[in-house]
Amino acid sequence: MGICLFVAVFGVADALIQGGMLGDLALMCPEFTQSFLAGMAASGALTSALRLFTEAVFTNIDTGLRKGAILFLSISTIFEFLCIFLYAFVFTKLPIVKHYRRKAALEGSQTVSSDLFAAGVQTDLSEKLVNGNLDRLSNKELLFQNLDYALDLFLIFVLTLSIFPGFLYENTGQHQLGSWYPLVLVATFNVWDLISRYIPLIQCLKLESRKGILILVIMRFLLIPAFYFTAKYGDQGWMIVLVSVLGLTNGYLAVCVLMVAPKGYKGPEQNALGNLLVFFLLGGIFLGAALDWLWLIGNGSF
Repeated sequence: MGICLFVAVFGVADALIQGGMLGDLALMCPEFTQSFLAGMAASGALTSALRLFTEAVFTNIDTGLRKGAILFLSISTIFEFLCIFLYAFVFTKLPIVKHYRRKAALEGSQTVSSDLFAAGVQTDLSEKLVNGNLDRLSNKELLFQNLDYALDLFLIFVLTLSIFPGFLYENTGQHQLGSWYPLVLVATFNVWDLISRYIPLIQCLKLESRKGILILVIMRFLLIPAFYFTAKYGDQGWMIVLVSVLGLTNGYLAVCVLMVAPKGYKGPEQNALGNLLVFFLLGGIFLGAALDWLWLIGNGSF
């Protein structure tokens, strides 16, 4: 119970920081958003490496699973606190962050103005008036204009989290790798997820078409029957291929959406849109994790 509560607290902290970061980065360069998302994927790859390490060290030890989990959570906690510290005390003082926040404040952003004031940077109202109209689209208008992007992110993570990681642990059967098999699948997903988040940096491979993104997002749902039948009739090689496709499309499409969506808006609107999109992203993660339990039906574990 204590571990569950501990994980829940850090889940809330992660959601708050993720929303704040993507809201800030949305009003900056799209490449900053890509770097942040790639960093998130890198943390997933590092987590997999850590899990493989604990499996190797504690696999033949009594209560090894518990000891491995405690070590895993301890190291993760250190990194989590480090990230919170960096965001609260270092990120806000970076010159590039102050520059973009000041630019957004001059365009009428109240939340960014408060952040600047807290960091000791003043913005003059007369400068705001000189820089033009302070009016901005409401959150409702922003959402309706970008409903397809919000739906894209929601569906991307609903599908991903409905398969990863629960299905990979519960429904892939017994194979030559034994207890290492689900760990290898999870590591495979995380590695391809990380690689795919750098693909949009190659301009000719960056997908900016709203219809194109939506079509690919919907096509990903073909992975559900593919995983089901592969788990039932296929071997571990095909499962690794499917997991690679899942990771590749997850990272690539998420980065494309979050890099393209804020374009053409003023700073305050980009900031608000970033927060709105993260809300749908996290909603997809929540629903996907909940739907993950459906794989247990008919598996003898429900």
